[in-house]
Amino acid sequence: MTAVSNRYPTAQLRALDAAHHFHPFTDTKALNAEGSRIITSAKGVWLTDSDGNRILDGMAGLWCAQVGHGREEIADAVHRQMGELSYYNTFFKTSHPPVIALAEKLAEISPPQFNRTFFCSSGSEANDTIFRMVRFYWDQMGKPEKKIIIGRWNGYHGSTLAGTSLGGMKAMHEQGDLPVPGVRHIPQPYWFGEGGDMSPAEFGIWAARELEKAIDQYGEDKIAAFIAEPIQGAGGVIIPPETYWPEVSRILKERDILFVADEVICGFGRLGTWFGSDFFGIEPDLMAIAKGLTSGYLPMGGVLVSDKVAAGVIDKGGEFYHGYTYSGHPACAAAALANLEIIQREKLVQRVADDIGPYLQARWRALGEHPLVGEARMTGLIGALELVPEKGNRKKAFPDTGTVGTLCRDISFGNGLIMRAVRDSMIISPPLVLSHDEADLLVATAKKTLDDTHAELKRRGMI
Repeated sequence: MTAVSNRYPTAQLRALDAAHHFHPFTDTKALNAEGSRIITSAKGVWLTDSDGNRILDGMAGLWCAQVGHGREEIADAVHRQMGELSYYNTFFKTSHPPVIALAEKLAEISPPQFNRTFFCSSGSEANDTIFRMVRFYWDQMGKPEKKIIIGRWNGYHGSTLAGTSLGGMKAMHEQGDLPVPGVRHIPQPYWFGEGGDMSPAEFGIWAARELEKAIDQYGEDKIAAFIAEPIQGAGGVIIPPETYWPEVSRILKERDILFVADEVICGFGRLGTWFGSDFFGIEPDLMAIAKGLTSGYLPMGGVLVSDKVAAGVIDKGGEFYHGYTYSGHPACAAAALANLEIIQREKLVQRVADDIGPYLQARWRALGEHPLVGEARMTGLIGALELVPEKGNRKKAFPDTGTVGTLCRDISFGNGLIMRAVRDSMIISPPLVLSHDEADLLVATAKKTLDDTHAELKRRGMI
């Protein structure tokens, strides 16, 4: 890492953080013993910590900084909006110009069946909204028995009560006696880890037909919706085999079941299309959005509601008793509009499809030759490296799952690159503005990290 001068006292900040800050998804006792990493500034794809080290943000914050950090256009737009209308709610028969403009913009860039957006503050809130909306929809359609929502094991849909339940993270379910009643799960399309002796094409069909099997088991008349991420992000960048989504689409089109696409990670250019649904040619009835909507500059999420669902909820349902204090917050809407304007002006969606996406993909996949890597996969600007103890044997995993991934993650941070560890895989999702030179540096640093991790595992006698 390259050190620059910095005015922040790291030890003091760590002590205050340990004394007063309860971190998300963290073993707080262990973190406080180690000391948190203090990020003090960011520009483009680079972060600076309190010791003056520059770190390449290979995760775009938390999958969200599409346009990179420090864009003055977004800050200026928020400042202007706060000077004019800092906040007002969208309850009580009121609205305001920025949320109206944003809803119109989302209707413009989303698939043609979407013309309305219900706003909230996060992807978790979006999926909580979806949980209630799909059940309310079926009530209005005279089918109140349709209550079951099917998700996928290892899917992630947030950490609220409904979001955790819809997701398939078993460790999260164990904290709070979840999922709530009415949620079921089917296998994920994770060929590398769960494909057995099947080819990717065969496994894709098998995994899709697990949905069909579940529908037959529980009864189509009882199932309200199927929810899934186009590519599972927090689950480890699970990119389905090419046969998966066409078969899922066939199954859902033949049945009276809503399809929910969780686009919180895949939306807003991540795959080289506006939405992951566009990339895979799938046609959802509802889409959860967040993260790239504002590039993380301010918290905002939403639910894109298809004309079909809107007709049931709006035309038949009367008042929908659901909403949030900050639904359609004017400053957040201003940030989103400025962010989307940058994405369009700089043609970032096309850039991921035609330029930086293919450029990084070729170099990332070459890391698959490393003796520690069992598979290197990437679509758009989202990728993973599967770490294995025995090259060429994807069925053999490291003992104590997650230990090697955590080791590699920490080494990567030390080398100046943020990669996230999920189990024993390393994942990246860099900002869409990543340059070719920065992509080269990202891959070179990832290669050094793999070398350093491999050497450490040898020293420990683990390989």
